[in-house]
Amino acid sequence: MPNPTAAMLVIGDEILSGRTRDSNMHFLAGELAKAGIDLLEVRVVSDKPQTITDAVNALRAAHDYVFTSGGIGPTHDDITADAIAAAFGVAIGVREDARALLAAHYERSGQALNAARLRMARIPEGAGLIDNPVSAAPGFTLGNVHVMAGVPSVFQTMVASVLPTLTGGAPLLNQSLRINRGEGDIAGPLAMLAERFPDLSVGCYPFQQNGAYGANVVIRGTDAQEVEAACAALAEEFADDIS
Repeated sequence: MPNPTAAMLVIGDEILSGRTRDSNMHFLAGELAKAGIDLLEVRVVSDKPQTITDAVNALRAAHDYVFTSGGIGPTHDDITADAIAAAFGVAIGVREDARALLAAHYERSGQALNAARLRMARIPEGAGLIDNPVSAAPGFTLGNVHVMAGVPSVFQTMVASVLPTLTGGAPLLNQSLRINRGEGDIAGPLAMLAERFPDLSVGCYPFQQNGAYGANVVIRGTDAQEVEAACAALAEEFADDIS
């Protein structure tokens, strides 16, 4: 039975402008691989309501799970919650349980729960909250869409909260070999290996070092015996060029 599939939607002009480097996709991909959920698509979109709404609707229809990051803070450009509500056609407003979490957090820190911070308690109707032990402001789940913060430390704790609630499959395993031959030399044998093991992914990542060409070949799959067999076959093929 195939693994469940997932997509990620990264939201924010700061990512598209190059001002901020996204690390959440790298983290999520690793965690989903361990959980047996195949991340098949990642999109990055700007802080435009209709763009977010359209992307969410496309992704949630195509995949079992959707994870979003960014745009759920206290500023005027944090519009993700509204866009998600629009995607599902539901109302949005300040929810008492979310407000209580924020009130307790800011009381402990000696800060006021002002109008800007209260924006983070606005949750689409019918959503469940995602715990945020770092800064209290919750994410939320609506349908198969999990809406999380863009700050990496918060995003990671939210992923840790969500993943145990999801149905996964077989974890993705991988092995790699460093072959000291150029891509043109190994392309044919790699194509034959991929044909021999159709259930595996065979990736080739070339490098140049000290004037010599080589490639790191990564073999991925959910069947440990197949991954081992493919790796052994490749090692035998290029026994004199493995380092």
